[in-house]
Amino acid sequence: MNEIVIDKKEELVMKLLHYFITERGYNPVIIRGVKDEIWLENLEDDYKIVRIVSGYIHNNEQFKFDLFKTKNLLKTIKKKTLSFKLNALSIFVNLGDNVDITEFEGTPNIKFANIHEASDLDKYRFVTSAFPDITKDMNFKEKGLELFMKITSDINRKNEGDARENEDVFRPKKPVITYALIIINILVFILSVFNDNILSQFAVNRDMIVLADQYYRLITGMFLHAGVLHLLFNMYALYVIGMQLESFLGKAKYLAVYMLSGLGASMLSIFFSNSFSVGASGAIFGLMGALLYFGYHYRVYLDSVVKSQIIPLIVLNLILGFTLSGIDNWAHIGGLVSGVLATMAVGVKYKSTKFEMINGIILYLIYIGFLIYMVFVRGL
Repeated sequence: MNEIVIDKKEELVMKLLHYFITERGYNPVIIRGVKDEIWLENLEDDYKIVRIVSGYIHNNEQFKFDLFKTKNLLKTIKKKTLSFKLNALSIFVNLGDNVDITEFEGTPNIKFANIHEASDLDKYRFVTSAFPDITKDMNFKEKGLELFMKITSDINRKNEGDARENEDVFRPKKPVITYALIIINILVFILSVFNDNILSQFAVNRDMIVLADQYYRLITGMFLHAGVLHLLFNMYALYVIGMQLESFLGKAKYLAVYMLSGLGASMLSIFFSNSFSVGASGAIFGLMGALLYFGYHYRVYLDSVVKSQIIPLIVLNLILGFTLSGIDNWAHIGGLVSGVLATMAVGVKYKSTKFEMINGIILYLIYIGFLIYMVFVRGL
């Protein structure tokens, strides 16, 4: 049987795809109307977008049009992924001799590489700096059909692994911790109805915490509510937000974020206010911050939810907190900030690195440590 021969440019494209998908964790981007080029996306890498262009470009005028089209598509992806900066790498495997890409080297946030074989990538320092192992990992001993089968099998295996991870994260789970928190809040409220002293004895208050060393108020205050409407509103919000976030983060991480957010909310509340403060809303704002942070990591799947629901919900509630009386908006802000930092610290499954989690722990401790120093050491 005759050996199947694969076109040299097609083979180069396959090797590039194999490297970026299996070794660097890039995923294909579906873009309508685009031909003879493949867009890959990894929002955690130095180059968030990699284009592999196999279409023939004859001269600089055609290259300018390609660049114009690329810039417009990058703007769309930037909005879709909530990215502040989007570095892109375009790798051309079929440029004509009349194209001089050095003319376009100053293009902001876009780098160009013109290659005819894998070793050509070594000519570009910006490529080898970001992907130091690229040429080594594109060196295959397989040829022809055997090479095609290996690359296809490896890419399919990687895609199947990604699909299993996404299924694990987004598969609905029973929100046991959310139900438990709701039940605890309801039971505490019922107790407070029959004992008027509970609110004054356990609510968050600076003088009682600082002067009387009643530090437990920093925690107990988040389980108290001033009325039925206050309780119902917070428990409904906890149910809607909590059941989703608990499924995404897992029970232990979710509970940690809830408690750390409540603590951060109480700390910022006593930093700015000396009134009595009660309610789970500070911790719930922390869950919204956690959902925002989670959505940022999974923005490829949740970008519309983040932009149309999570962000407007946070902004609306903060505006209401500043315009309506009787709302401890400093607790809301403290919970929001703490929720983001706490989620960064505990990590998002399959996305967070150890370095990122360590940074989250440090930032949360700095935040709480600063408030402790200002309130308990320096005094207000």
